[in-house]
Amino acid sequence: MKNIAVLMGGYSSEWQISMKSGAVIAEHLDRNLYNVFPIAILQEGWYYKDTSGKRYDVDKNDFSITVDGKHITFDCIYNTIHGTPGEDGRIQAYLELLHIPQTSCDSYQSAITFNKRDCIAVLKPWGIYTGKHIYLNKGADYNAEDISKRLGLPYFVKANRSGSSFGVSKVYETSELEKALEVAFAVDDEVILESFLDGTEVSVGIYQIDDEIIALPPTEIVSENDFFDYEAKYQGKSQEITPARISLELTLAVQEQSKRIYSVLKCKGIARADFIFHDGTPHFIEINTNPGMSTESIIPRLVFISIKCGVPS
Repeated sequence: MKNIAVLMGGYSSEWQISMKSGAVIAEHLDRNLYNVFPIAILQEGWYYKDTSGKRYDVDKNDFSITVDGKHITFDCIYNTIHGTPGEDGRIQAYLELLHIPQTSCDSYQSAITFNKRDCIAVLKPWGIYTGKHIYLNKGADYNAEDISKRLGLPYFVKANRSGSSFGVSKVYETSELEKALEVAFAVDDEVILESFLDGTEVSVGIYQIDDEIIALPPTEIVSENDFFDYEAKYQGKSQEITPARISLELTLAVQEQSKRIYSVLKCKGIARADFIFHDGTPHFIEINTNPGMSTESIIPRLVFISIKCGVPS
């Protein structure tokens, strides 16, 4: 049987969510087909724990472990790390050097998609609709009044390289910008400011089998909070309605847009693209190339519903 390492954790504020995602994947991989090894990638170390809780450190020279005297290497890596180093291309580059296949995007694509600013810059020439954006680096000068005029109120302030709604604020008054920047810069030294788009928010799962890119039915996001923040995502403060309550025409439009984005970015594995229907057109927000796989996450629910509906898998 093939040896599969399920990577989880990471070095960012998303590490605990990633640990949940990895646990779900490890639990559901078929033990009749694979030897499954959950491996934590944390600042404190890289290691595998067996069922008794005994810890075995990863040998970073060849990404292997030694268990009871047996040297174990891996045929494939299932990557569920959210944030750095598993979603920004760093772990991918390391595994590429070792010639170990892994399930998410390759290193270059991961670096682009993890960086909201760079991802939007790549997609805009392809006619992908987005909101208006302003970018700030930590320590840079800015004019709060000018930003409010250019983006309109309200607008969002986000950490440029983060997920799970960490470092995100919604600014209603110009005077709120300074505090919002403090929140974002606590997560990343690059910040993206984004105009508010009024409309229905949806998420679409996308993956590829052979030469076919498949888009799952869109999920509609209805947050009880002001926007789809951490509490809404992971603490039950939202409704996630699948299929989304939009027309067939809009469903097909956002699925085609999702597949086009996946193709343009040369993604791999399963990804999730987020949109807001503004003035009847899907506007791209971001793409997650290592989307959450916990029991609260959107993709597992989408896959389950798609299987029931007969969507290819």
